[in-house]
Amino acid sequence: MTRVLLLENPHSVADSIYEAAGVEVIRYTGALDEDELIEALKGVHYLGIRSKTDVTRRVLEAHPQLRAIGAFCIGTNQIDLPAATELGVAVFNAPYSNTRSVVELAVGEIIALTRRITVKNSRLHRGIWDKSADGAHEVRGQTLGIIGYGNIGKQLSVLAEAMGLNVIFYDTAERLALGNATQMPTMESVLREADIVSIHVDGGAANANLFGAAQFAQMKPGALFINLSRGFVVDLESLRENLVNKHLAGAAVDVFPEEPKANGDPFESPLAGLDNVILTPHVGGSTEEAQRDIGRFVAAKMCDFMRTGSTDMSVNLPNLQLQPSASSRYRIRLIHNNTPGVLATINRIFAESGANIDGQILATAEAIGYVLTDISSEIPCEAIEAIRSLPDTVRLDISALDGTVPSPCGQRRD
Repeated sequence: MTRVLLLENPHSVADSIYEAAGVEVIRYTGALDEDELIEALKGVHYLGIRSKTDVTRRVLEAHPQLRAIGAFCIGTNQIDLPAATELGVAVFNAPYSNTRSVVELAVGEIIALTRRITVKNSRLHRGIWDKSADGAHEVRGQTLGIIGYGNIGKQLSVLAEAMGLNVIFYDTAERLALGNATQMPTMESVLREADIVSIHVDGGAANANLFGAAQFAQMKPGALFINLSRGFVVDLESLRENLVNKHLAGAAVDVFPEEPKANGDPFESPLAGLDNVILTPHVGGSTEEAQRDIGRFVAAKMCDFMRTGSTDMSVNLPNLQLQPSASSRYRIRLIHNNTPGVLATINRIFAESGANIDGQILATAEAIGYVLTDISSEIPCEAIEAIRSLPDTVRLDISALDGTVPSPCGQRRD
């Protein structure tokens, strides 16, 4: 029985998609640590996680039967991608499904902080009536600085401009500016001009400790700071210092360097207790709409991979799709080291065994190659074993395109 292990409560729509594909679903509500994950993956062929479960090389090497990992979120920095690629494990994520939810949270926080709603709310809860305009502003005419102009940064740019904000941004890559947004030459140039700074960088190692004392010192006095990207990007102690000394007027933070593994676990932060700070528990993409879309998207991609070997939108394997012809009987999926002559070698093996190739496609990416081959004849076991035994073979799977179970020699469950 093919099994998928789902951790951290991805939307239940994923269950129905897996079950329709004949896959048994196993669920754990929270994240698992390395040893727990190694134990839980026994007999499991596919894994679904969110942001709190780390999939390390040790986990991957302990389970050679693992075929693919689905990250039910945008980021994949919690997965050892080089190890997954080396071992032939496909990784899928949801790069677009929750972008609108993150953007809407950013917009709401921009308005709340600009109007000092957090401070007014806190004081009124303490019985203090403070009806004044001191420090409260309209967002119209303010300058929003976006650090990281990817899918989320671009959407935020469009909505912010529609509200009357001037938008400037910095990205390490050259980006097409939408609307009237302006790309700035350096991050410092954004910080010195922006009234509001919003961080939307990815989880790459280069972004660790991106924001610290030096960057906060470059920001305008009275500016606002928002981080909805990654917890390790910002030095929270330095942020607290700049809020307490009133260099910054307010902040909103949704992600933290260390986060509880499950709901109800205790949470601590140097920003706790500051009434000009909005703290949210990593819910930027946590709307019912976004989670449903993510669940549907990632589960569908993984099921496509199970059925056809499609790696469309995989983050670590070459992206391939092959439409079988009516005469195709078997699909052979070969992940191999990217060395010259592999395709010629496997085709020679097929030819010598009398197997008829009905369709074939190859793509490579750096050190790895991926070949899909459709066969319209029977395949001798010795041909499959010869390809499996090649020194450059990382993983070989075969499936019957008519849905039947192929011969025992054609499919090996490690």
